[in-house]
Formats: sequence, structure tokens, C-alpha cells
Amino acid sequence: MASKLNLDRRLIEKARSSARNIAEDIQSFIDKRTTVSVERTIARLFGIDGIDDIERPLPNVLIDHIKEGGGLSRGVAYWLGNAIVHTGKTPQEIAEAVSIGELDIMKLPIAEEKKIKEEINKLAVDMVNRIKKNRETRERYLKEIGEGRKPYLYVIVATGNIYEDVLQAQAAAKQGADIIAVIRTTAQSLLDYVPYGPTTEGFGGTYATQENFKIMRKALDEVSKEVGRYIRLCNYCSGLCMPEIAAMGAMERLDVMLNDALYGILFRDINMQRTLIDQYFSRIINGFAGIIINTGEDNYLTTADAVEEAHTVLASQFINEQFALKAGIPEQQMGLGHAFEMNPSIENGFLWELAQAQMAREIFPNAPLKYMPPTKFMTGNIFRGHIQDALFNMVAIMTNQGIQLLGMLTEAIHTPFLQDRALSIENAKYIFNNMRNLGDEISFKEGGIIQTRAQEVLKKAADMLEEIEKEGLFNILEQGKFAGVKRAFDGGKGLDGVTLKDDKYFNPFIELMIGGVR
Repeated sequence: MASKLNLDRRLIEKARSSARNIAEDIQSFIDKRTTVSVERTIARLFGIDGIDDIERPLPNVLIDHIKEGGGLSRGVAYWLGNAIVHTGKTPQEIAEAVSIGELDIMKLPIAEEKKIKEEINKLAVDMVNRIKKNRETRERYLKEIGEGRKPYLYVIVATGNIYEDVLQAQAAAKQGADIIAVIRTTAQSLLDYVPYGPTTEGFGGTYATQENFKIMRKALDEVSKEVGRYIRLCNYCSGLCMPEIAAMGAMERLDVMLNDALYGILFRDINMQRTLIDQYFSRIINGFAGIIINTGEDNYLTTADAVEEAHTVLASQFINEQFALKAGIPEQQMGLGHAFEMNPSIENGFLWELAQAQMAREIFPNAPLKYMPPTKFMTGNIFRGHIQDALFNMVAIMTNQGIQLLGMLTEAIHTPFLQDRALSIENAKYIFNNMRNLGDEISFKEGGIIQTRAQEVLKKAADMLEEIEKEGLFNILEQGKFAGVKRAFDGGKGLDGVTLKDDKYFNPFIELMIGGVR
């Protein structure tokens, strides 16, 4: 891609090299550790599901049992495999027996390691094949039904009731939406378990459960056939159950997942060790399943100034890219995030927003960039808000963004009504159609406002990444260099769920998935 911004390619490579070294440093930390959420995910991938008589999810029951027995460092695959060898039961039957106190898998004799791995690998291959078939189903739908043009029109539903969400999602698809994101209920990211079954009582969103995923996937498949476009389903694998939700999404054929390496640390005060370990396995699953991940750099600009801290967004995009590559995710599945969040009173602010978006497109040419709408400076004035969203849509089509989360004119007033979404979709479709090839027709003045701004942001991002490379990401997070938020290495939620692996630890899904089908 020829640069309209006259960006220094050597500086881009320097920034990417620093990010690569940052990710490599953290990866050596990740590889030596596991977490309760990683192990619960492995249990789910072996088919363990359901709840006990007091509604505790069976994956939690089993992993708590292993942790209390001092065996977490060896991993659930080892203990399950050993129990299968001795009992002949399925993983589900073993979990149920543990939950009612009939079986203590920590007290069984230890079988030959070869037999343990044989049993486990058979089960792992079965699940990997199931996820592979889901990916093939998506690809078949895309070939047979087709899809909307990029930027994909992305809208949210957030009623709290999955059945009401279905009605709103199907209506949005008929209005023109390409991606439906089901917003999670408030604070679900802080739950250290995944609720079970269909839910109707979420607050500010709907619980992310496997049954809810299944219900919405079925509904969107139905409307996809009706409208002649494959409608993608999005949810959130972030928080204390990040990899578990990734696994559930892979099993139920979700298409897009919010999956940022740093979001939970910065905005939910989840321990940084726990988050960085969890994001690795969650991304391995998403990569293998063909799920597009969305990263959360837009959130930085809700707590920090979009003009002064724009370079932190770019620095985080570089880091998220390298973490994704470590997990086997190709660029085509990296929905790296950014946002149209500058104060609209800034003179030439539109030009600066255009510079930021064009810069992201040129630096990450193969990524389906996820562009977020104005929220911080939406006032409740619906007429001005609709214009702000129109300018946001103009930048998107001029810079070839991939995923456009549509702004709502009623932002700052209420959760969108059906008619609010209809107006936002109409706004985007009008602009995208009338300005489809405008970006191909324009270039930017050498040494002008747009080029100068992009070059300055790139230079600051490269300098920041060099600093992180020298000091280490953990230290930078403690100093509050991202989003102006400081977090402690041993602070936050979920640290007690982190443990060092021992020499007999194994996770068969990493080896089976990371090469993927790409």
C-alpha cells in the first residue's frame, strides 16, 4: 500500500520490532504458568458442562477440586486422563461424580503417562474437529449466502433478555446490519464463573452463556437466509472467564469476539498476570475457530485525551498484533481497535481523526480494523450527535476501515431503540454508498496538517514501545502509561487463580489448534 501520509517505514518496523520483543518477553512468562480459567476452559473443551445442585458450573467444581487437592500445576488434562484410565467414565460423568462427592480424582493411583495422554488426545481431537466444522459451516454460508460490504455495519443489542435480544437483532439485520454484538450484563467480566442456560434478567446487557450463544446463532442463521447476507454474531471474551467464553463461542459458531490483551487489567482491575495468561489461550481458540478478535484501544480515550494520548492507542495496537501472532491469529482476524473520540470543538479535529484512521490502515493493511464511534463528547443533543456520527462514518469510508460500530444519535440518553438503530444504519449506508471510492481519489498535502499529525503520533508510539521494551510491560502498567490507569503486578482480581506449571503439565489443545487450518 502506497503511503498517503509519507510514513517512515523504518520507524514502523522499529515500533513493530519493539512490540515483538515485548510480546516475546511476556510469552516466556505465560508459558510457565496456567490459571483456573485456562483449566476450566480445557474442561469445557473436553465436554464438561452443566451445574450442580446449588448452580455451580461443573467446570468450576472440578477445577476447584483439583486446586484444593494441590494439583492445579499439573493441569486438568492430566487428572482427567488419569481418571478416565481408572474409571472408564467420560469427562462429564467424572465431573458429576466429583460434584456429589462420589469420586476424588486426586486420590486415584497414577497411571502410565502414555495412557493418560492417549485418552486425552482422543477427546481433544473430537472437539477440535467440531470447531473446525463450525468454521467450515461459516465459510460455506459466506460462499452460498454472501455478506455485506466493508466496512461491516456493526450494531449492539442490550436488553438483558436473550429472547428480546433475538427480536432486536433480527430487526437490525433486516435494516442492514452485518454484525450483531450482544452486550454483556454489567460486571459479568468480574464473575469468576460462566452462568448457565438461557437468561432473561441482565442489567445493561445480557449474560454471556453458551445457551444464549446457541439461541442467538440460530436466530441469526434464520435471518441471514431471509436477507441474503451472512450476519455475524459478536460477544465478549474478556474478564475473569476470557478463555472459557472463547471456547463457548467456538463451539457455538460465533464470528467476532472482543478479546483485548490489556482491557481487563486497565478497566476492570483484573490482575495483569491472570489476564495476560488467559488472553493467550483465548486467542489460540479464536484463531483456530476463524473468529475475528476486536481489541479495545478505543477505551483508552474514555479516560485519557484523544489528542495527547493518541500514540498510546497505536502502541497498544502494535502490542495486540504481536500477542495475536503469538497465538496463531492471522492479520485477517485482527480487528485492531481505535476510535473517533476527539473533542468536536477542536479546530481541524476532523483532519486529525482522519490522520489517525489513515495511519492505522497503512500500518496494519491486512487487519479488519474496528472503528468505534464518538461517545465521550456526545451530549444528548440528537441532531448534533447524528452529525458527529456522520463525520465518523465519512472517515471510515475514506480510510477503508473494516468494522464500523455505528454511533447512535441517542448516545448519552438511553439504550438504543429500534428506530435509533434504523437511523444510524441509514446514515452509514447513505455515506458509504455516496462516498464509496472517495479515498481512492484523494491524497494529502505533503507537510500538511494530516501528514504531520500522523508522523508525530507514529514517532511518539515508537518511542513509547522502545521504553516498554526496556522497562517491561508489567512495569509500564504499574506506572500508568496506558489510559492513565495504574495497576499493581500483584494487585487486582484473580491473582489467586494463577499457578506455575510443573514438568508433567500438558494442554493438548494448544498443539492441535495453534497451527490451525490456515
